[in-house]
Amino acid sequence: MSALNPELLHLQVVGPERMLVDEQVSEVQIPARDGYIGVLPGHAPLLSALKPGGVLTYVAGGQTKKLAVYGGFVEVLATSARVLADGAEFGAEIKKDAAQARLAAAAKAAEQISQDTDQQAAQDELLRAQAAVEAAS
Repeated sequence: MSALNPELLHLQVVGPERMLVDEQVSEVQIPARDGYIGVLPGHAPLLSALKPGGVLTYVAGGQTKKLAVYGGFVEVLATSARVLADGAEFGAEIKKDAAQARLAAAAKAAEQISQDTDQQAAQDELLRAQAAVEAAS
């Protein structure tokens, strides 16, 4: 990597199977467990769990890109942000029709569950399906 640019942040997004993002970005929005975190260069250090389903957006070279992220953790430092995702996929790689069908099935399953543990799993799947639809849009 070349010399660090103080106006950029090094973003890495790693999924279980591959490195999805490894580039310099001007900003990133991360779906943390308790809400979205906006990160710019020079951000205070933090460590957070990710939502079970959310959309990570970032700006690189003036272009905004989206990823559906399905849980995991994020570490933010002044010059970098590293996301270790349980699962993730680029919005451009998601088939919108399939994502909408998955969302409909997850919503139906969430309505029909009565046990607390099953309800949480159904809600998490609903969040993942919503993230996929949003990232594909």
